[in-house]
Amino acid sequence: MMERLREGANSIWVKIILSLIILSFVFAGVGSYLASGNEQVAAKVNDKEISQREFEQAYQNQRNQMQQRLGDYFSTLMGNPEYVQQFRKSVLDRMVNDELIEQRATELGLGVSDAQVKQAIIEMPAFQVDGVFNNEQYNLTLRRAGISPEQFAESIRKDMLRQQFLSALQSSDFALNNEVDELRKLESQERVVRTLKLNLADFTNKVTVTDEEAKAYYDENKNQFTRPAQVKVSYIELSGKNLVNNIKITDQEAETYYNEHKSKYSTAEKRQVSHILVKGDSDASKAKAEALLAELKGGANFADVAKKSSDDTFSAKDGGKLDWFGKGVMDPAFEEAAFSLAKPGDMSGLVKSSFGYHIILLDGIEEPKVKPFAEVKASIIAELQEQQVAEQFYKLQSKLAETAFESPDSLDAAAEAVKAKVVTTGFISLQDEKGVLADQKVQEALQSPEVHDDGMNSDVIEIAPEHVVVVRVDDSREEAVLPFTDVEAKVKTLLAQQKGEKQATEKADAIIAALREGKSDVVAKDGLSFSGDQTVTRSGPDANVARVAFTLPKPKEGKVSYGMARDNNGNVEIIALDKVVNVKPSADEVNSQFATQVENMFAQQDLAATLETLRESAKVTYPMLDKPAQ
Repeated sequence: MMERLREGANSIWVKIILSLIILSFVFAGVGSYLASGNEQVAAKVNDKEISQREFEQAYQNQRNQMQQRLGDYFSTLMGNPEYVQQFRKSVLDRMVNDELIEQRATELGLGVSDAQVKQAIIEMPAFQVDGVFNNEQYNLTLRRAGISPEQFAESIRKDMLRQQFLSALQSSDFALNNEVDELRKLESQERVVRTLKLNLADFTNKVTVTDEEAKAYYDENKNQFTRPAQVKVSYIELSGKNLVNNIKITDQEAETYYNEHKSKYSTAEKRQVSHILVKGDSDASKAKAEALLAELKGGANFADVAKKSSDDTFSAKDGGKLDWFGKGVMDPAFEEAAFSLAKPGDMSGLVKSSFGYHIILLDGIEEPKVKPFAEVKASIIAELQEQQVAEQFYKLQSKLAETAFESPDSLDAAAEAVKAKVVTTGFISLQDEKGVLADQKVQEALQSPEVHDDGMNSDVIEIAPEHVVVVRVDDSREEAVLPFTDVEAKVKTLLAQQKGEKQATEKADAIIAALREGKSDVVAKDGLSFSGDQTVTRSGPDANVARVAFTLPKPKEGKVSYGMARDNNGNVEIIALDKVVNVKPSADEVNSQFATQVENMFAQQDLAATLETLRESAKVTYPMLDKPAQ
């Protein structure tokens, strides 16, 4: 039960239920919402098709995330063709599930208005500057991601629609107090274990794999030894960053610019005033304000009158004095009156604002200050360089586009025209590429008929602002099964590992069987030994040991329970459970958190059941896998 609780709490579906829309995931999934109907189909959900391009994009994004999270271990996993196949299938299943949820939400009449989409976008931190939505930042971010505002808004709408459905499922679940209490007792439980490790390498290194065994395995599993479709690519890359070093700005040019644009390097004028406020816009309010103004003109002290009569209670305590402010901060009418006063000590007449009637006394003026040239010189040089880089870049971009179009069967002329070099590759698999060739728009161009089949230069492709590329395919070859001679060593390594894993497992089974019969000397005979006692929890750092330890039966007095696990490197671990320790659960506030976790687990179970029902009632096919969904 506790394993299901933990798995439920960490489930991707529960995270979807609980979390906000993740911007990076949205970016990774919206680039192909308007994909052509002529594309290859990866899956079909009722009448809705998921294109091969959409799938490959989602797969690559998920792969990159897993690579960042797991590092070399994930690279090892991806070396196993069976794991790769399973991983690809899981990504496609997730996309199918999303589509099923979206279709069901639509059937139920759920919807998301334009105003809701707009508000969701406005609230996204990625588009904010100093906590406020910035339209320039929004457009720049979408442009860099290669997404139009329409595509992005549609993706947000779909995510919010699914979120409505998932939130409804979550809100319908609850946990009884006695359920939570019992589960917390189990969750808090600790187990005292010892471990004995059988290193996989010790078994694998002793294995012999014959040529006949290797060839037989190859013949039976040729699909594991295919070479993906590959291309040889040539490309020219232009980047504004590479032009900066060629542009020199003299001190004289910078100073001339400074003198012509001093307003850019000046602080704004600020003023400090005191005021007396009479709230309201009634005749009585106006009459009271006029009486106070007459009193001041008669010689009354402004601070004394403010303390006694101003409705602005905060400033009244300080004689009506306000903090320094510049233009664009105060009520327009108040600001206009304050900045129209000529010198400190001048007093306004009655000023009507949205708050009521004011009398304003000018206390001080902070004149604009121009920053000295030396202080802003570096930023001016950088700005002028940026301007010239932009000018040069777009000239070169235009020349590149023109020449690549006029000489479509080679990049040599285009390279000469923009003084760039042509970068060439050997045969590569696009799905494994990084850098420029991993860009979605570049990969789409490389797979287009004009570039891939006809050998033409692509159009200029913008990867980011002031960063473009033109690509061409020099040669291509289809997916093919690699000959045995090319993969013989890989086959033998794979078979050796499989044999080693089998032998290590059999050895562990034999040791466990002997230990259960009371033959404790079996460990020492093989020169092995258990580790010292260690106390593990369900959420401890060694998840593999904990997972097995908490499935073993509680040992009887004087006895030991035994089980077997594998670590992340494939080594076999024998686990000896010596004792179960019941721990008193923690404070009540944690109990509330735990109740939420239990409810989330129930929601995950409900979602799994709902998806199963939706799949049973829908027509789901996987053309890419050439078999119906299970």
